Amino acid sequence: MDRASRGKQIKIYVGKCFRVFVHEHGWKLFISTAIITLLIAFVIDRKMMFEDYVATRNGVFALTCGCIWIGIFNSIQSVCKERDIIKREHRSGLHISSYVLAHTIFELVISFVESVIVTILFCIFFASNMPEQGIIMPLVIELWLAFFFTIFASDTLGLMVSSIVKTPTTAMTVMPFVLIIQLVMSGFIFELKGVMDTVSYLTVSKWNLNALCTSLNVNALGENNPFVHEMYELHKNDYIFETGPYLLKFLVLIGFIVLYTVISIISLHFVDKDKR
Repeated sequence: MDRASRGKQIKIYVGKCFRVFVHEHGWKLFISTAIITLLIAFVIDRKMMFEDYVATRNGVFALTCGCIWIGIFNSIQSVCKERDIIKREHRSGLHISSYVLAHTIFELVISFVESVIVTILFCIFFASNMPEQGIIMPLVIELWLAFFFTIFASDTLGLMVSSIVKTPTTAMTVMPFVLIIQLVMSGFIFELKGVMDTVSYLTVSKWNLNALCTSLNVNALGENNPFVHEMYELHKNDYIFETGPYLLKFLVLIGFIVLYTVISIISLHFVDKDKR
């Protein structure tokens, strides 16, 4: 590693990630993704999805939960289980940034495949009444973008946690708390006020829910349904259904991806101080 440039190290570690993926039968992640999506699809009301405000909101929330779980589970142990190796190779010339970026590139590919699986299965189940057009693109493209950025952002969040903690056991202990924060603090189920409302803007879930609700025009569904008018009035200000803010939601998710990657790099720079 002493003579290898950062770019060459990235290439080496990306290759290593894929070799480990093949050797450890990483394809099982894709089966898990399909199972999670199918379970969600079975519990969502197919007839009322895209037609009813409550059914659509519930479906969107379930999909977001699934995508966040898939993303975090991808990488929550990927770095901490190699911490001793990282420490040894860092002292031999490994650039931490190269190591983290290699994992990020690998996770991007995995997230891409998983988002395609989620999109295909979702469209198969709900093809009969799914609108063709979204806000600015065909709905299937907007759904895929939302699924991809949510899974990838959650994946890099898991990578960040894995870079901070020191053992896989600790990572799996922290994981439920990370999931709970993402889901409870999204502001989608509970009305948040003050500081809690501010914190909600720091969650991946809130921005994905905003993007999906915009694409599916949940605003109009609530406005036209007198039975849920009170609920609609409570939540309608959480979602701004305009083209500009819609695109901004994806930019925010990209910002999370960059932030989590940077924090991962900074955290691993202290790996030499491990006492174990």
